[in-house]
Amino acid sequence: MPAAGSRDATPDHFSASEAIVALGIDTARAPALLGRVVGLTLRYRWRFAVAMGACLGAALANLALPRLLGRAVDQAAGIARHGHPGTVALAPVAGTALLLVGASALRGVLQMTAGYNAEVVGQSVGRDLRLAFFEKLQRLDFAFHDRIHSGDLITRGMLDLEGVRGFLELGLQRIVQLVLLAGVGGWLLFDRDPVLASVTLLFLPVVAALAGRMGLRLRLAWTRLQERMAVLTRVMEENLQGARVVRAFPARAHQMAAFDEAGDAALAYANQRIRIRARSMAQINGAYYAAMLLVLWLGSHRVAAGAITIGQLAEFLAFMTILQMPMRQTSMIMNAAARAVSSGARLFEILDREPVIRDAPDAAPLIRTAGEMRFENVSFRYADDAPWALREVSFAIGAGRTLGVIGPAGAGKSTLAHLAARFYEPQAGRILVDGQDIRTATLSSLRGAVALVAQDVFLFDDSVERNIAYAEPESRRSDVRAAARTAQLHDHVETLPAGYRTSIGERGSRLSGGQRQRAVIARGLLPDAAVLVFDDATSAVDAATEHRLRHALRGATGDQATIIISHRLTSLMHADEIIVLDEGRIVERGTHAQLLEAGGYYATLHALQTTAPEAGSDRSREEIDA
Repeated sequence: MPAAGSRDATPDHFSASEAIVALGIDTARAPALLGRVVGLTLRYRWRFAVAMGACLGAALANLALPRLLGRAVDQAAGIARHGHPGTVALAPVAGTALLLVGASALRGVLQMTAGYNAEVVGQSVGRDLRLAFFEKLQRLDFAFHDRIHSGDLITRGMLDLEGVRGFLELGLQRIVQLVLLAGVGGWLLFDRDPVLASVTLLFLPVVAALAGRMGLRLRLAWTRLQERMAVLTRVMEENLQGARVVRAFPARAHQMAAFDEAGDAALAYANQRIRIRARSMAQINGAYYAAMLLVLWLGSHRVAAGAITIGQLAEFLAFMTILQMPMRQTSMIMNAAARAVSSGARLFEILDREPVIRDAPDAAPLIRTAGEMRFENVSFRYADDAPWALREVSFAIGAGRTLGVIGPAGAGKSTLAHLAARFYEPQAGRILVDGQDIRTATLSSLRGAVALVAQDVFLFDDSVERNIAYAEPESRRSDVRAAARTAQLHDHVETLPAGYRTSIGERGSRLSGGQRQRAVIARGLLPDAAVLVFDDATSAVDAATEHRLRHALRGATGDQATIIISHRLTSLMHADEIIVLDEGRIVERGTHAQLLEAGGYYATLHALQTTAPEAGSDRSREEIDA
């Protein structure tokens, strides 16, 4: 991340041409992106039509005001020229005044109607986008989440989404009003006096050029600001998630400095955006007042020459006054449009992304028969330039049998578990469940057939019961309790204040590490899966509890194929077959007794884990590798 004082962090002088270069193709895509943003309203076309219709009506009512005001001025001038004629002669002025009041009231009602309906459309579209964004994040594959930080996703799902919604809510109304006022109002003025109308509208192309330049620079400023906000959110999220680590080391000052640096970088672009808008607004106002000065000078000569009346001059000036507000809002329009383009590009980048892991066009539900899983020469790596995590791995595990997987850190054990549940796609080989390639099965049926208890324990801030039932939300309470008993958690839950309805806090903070693991094991046991995969699921469980848990699991999973991945031999030495992974390859396989007799890695590891620390403490990894 660049320092707050660098040129990238404080871009005080980038120009419109620099913005075009920096934005590149995104600038060319801006009209299409804005069109797509507007297209989001099609689900609410009638309410959107009401909003735009009311907006048009309000603009037309606004255009009636200068004409009525000009008429009132001419009527008052006529009365002044003929002296004081009495009450009867004032009737036309009073009528015009009533029309002015009526037009103003109508404009207010129509603007309120437009604003209300536009707000409803904007909020409805915002809700739809939030749901679509959340649903897409649920479907995107693990490889995507490995590459992008969750803090950036939070920024896109909140700040960028609000940028799109805000444009639909306010930006479109202002654009419609400005176009109608300038178009219809200009036509009416040209009908009055073409020369004076030309001068009156002289500032419009100047304002358009200034607004276009400002829009480009704001577009770049918004893009850079959103990038910095993503960094800021990322720093905050990591500190919230790692609060215990920060305090344990104590790194509070370091983290405050990092957050301050990220905040300064974001503030620099926020200030730059304000400066761009302020300077552009000053130029737009200057053009407006210069045009008004010309209208006054030329209009006075036209009145003196008898070409127009003083009321018509007042009409021109009133029109400029009315047009001033939407023209002053040009910066807000360009700001909203620039933010919508920038936000829409970042938001649609996620919404348009297709998951790598998805149902094939001809995918069919998995047909469960014998409950067998088979790996056939499976090879996998996480990126094209990454080393192979698994290489030509083959094994088979049938119903009622247990496969143990062991090996050093980084050997590919967790990768094997993730491939079994099809969180990733192997580059070579295939994985079969009951003879069916899992790539040809629907993901929902596969995830119902293969239950994974991952080593990364995650619990929701909810009750114990809801956390266990997460795998099967419609589960009966008796099934939840049965799963908890098997996971050796039931007795502890019964001691909690509200039993199974006790809230366990964020990420299960009110439970110990071993209790959290057992809750996750209970969650994995609840579905009626054909294959159970335990990825180092008992690493935080004490030896006595693990012994009871092992026997309980053998009884509960007797008719299921079970894969146990562990660093501790006690968790898997009872398995029907054990494979030893190292650098992604199977280097040993057999039963516990066969592997001990072979005298390889497994036997050495067994000696280390069963020998007293004093006797085994000097054994090194070199001995194990040997």
